[in-house]
Amino acid sequence: MDIAAVSSALSAVQSYGPYATGSVAQAVSVEMLDQAMEMNEAMNSQMISMMEQSVNPNLGGNIDIRI
Repeated sequence: MDIAAVSSALSAVQSYGPYATGSVAQAVSVEMLDQAMEMNEAMNSQMISMMEQSVNPNLGGNIDIRI
């Protein structure tokens, strides 16, 4: 492993990344938080669609059978 290349890449990420004033750990934690928020939005939309489908709670509760 080339330590000099890793060091220069790390300094480039820290100075030119979207979070130039913070550290790499902070940038990673912000990205993880963003992904978690996107996942929560998807789960919320699924929950809303499930709740919309349950508007008629008696639907399917009775079965008519004739012999």
